[in-house]
Amino acid sequence: MNNSIYAGMAVALAVASSDCVAQTAAPARGTSMEEASTLVTPTGSIYGTLELPSSAKPVPVVLIIAGSGPTDRNGNSPMLPGSNNSLKMLADGLAAHGIASLRYDKRGIAASRGAAGKEEDLRFDHYVSDAEGWIKQLRADKRFSTVSVAGHSEGSLIGMIAARDADADGYISLEGAGRKPSAILVEQLTPQLPPDMMATSKHLLDLIEAGAPPDTTTVPPMLAMLFRPSVRPYMVSWFRYDPAVEISKLKIPALIVQGTTDIQTSMTDAKALAAGYPAGRFLTIEGMNHVLKNAPPGRAEQGPAYSDPNIPVVPKLIDEMSSFVNGLKRKS
Repeated sequence: MNNSIYAGMAVALAVASSDCVAQTAAPARGTSMEEASTLVTPTGSIYGTLELPSSAKPVPVVLIIAGSGPTDRNGNSPMLPGSNNSLKMLADGLAAHGIASLRYDKRGIAASRGAAGKEEDLRFDHYVSDAEGWIKQLRADKRFSTVSVAGHSEGSLIGMIAARDADADGYISLEGAGRKPSAILVEQLTPQLPPDMMATSKHLLDLIEAGAPPDTTTVPPMLAMLFRPSVRPYMVSWFRYDPAVEISKLKIPALIVQGTTDIQTSMTDAKALAAGYPAGRFLTIEGMNHVLKNAPPGRAEQGPAYSDPNIPVVPKLIDEMSSFVNGLKRKS
């Protein structure tokens, strides 16, 4: 399994405008159901699934943002065998607690592939703008009492910025990174590269973080794919953000969740987020891994959790999220 938050830059392409209009079909009231939702952007449509619990009155709704790479709205990736359906299970569990949710394929991914543009035009902020578009539409929908955001993995950073800028009522980080992307890339690359190549990578990352992408001639062939010219503008835009700093800008209730057997983001990340926003609640779930399922700590033993749709999301996570969301009050 690929444990790099960088993994999907090659497939996550496109440009979005912050001037987005969301269109959602009206559901049948009084029944638990899923309905298709569409966020229309200048570059194409972004598609999602709105899951609605049975209720005759307004209910809370959670915007679920998937993680990095080609991860779809259900939490599955073509880079991994099988389907774990973690985000779909999360939505089903919330519905059972009377909470609606909207999960979607990010621009350039799965059904939203048509919204993609050129790789060199993509910026991290485009993902944030898309999330803001969904939040604003959900806020305007009278079927919903409160709007909160749950970002998984890289979606945690996207979600915390969008939740702040689009005035969400609450925020949840699920296995989110707590350090700058450049620092995590260094950590992930170090065991994979020889020392001299790692020193070169660190130098190139420092240049990108400073906003000065390296010239093609300075990139060794072994690192050409990682530092290809078309992806560097995205990296520059992404490296601007430090999750521990961004979360400190929130002024809404927050829940920071970290599983103890996550092999992709660490307890160090979660503690950095918690330290950045002491007003939030820090929750650790024993035995939960990166895809929100019970799993042993060993990397080799975690394969089934990533590929078996019959392994459920940890029930405690659904219970804790539901309690948090149901306790939120709508911002005036």
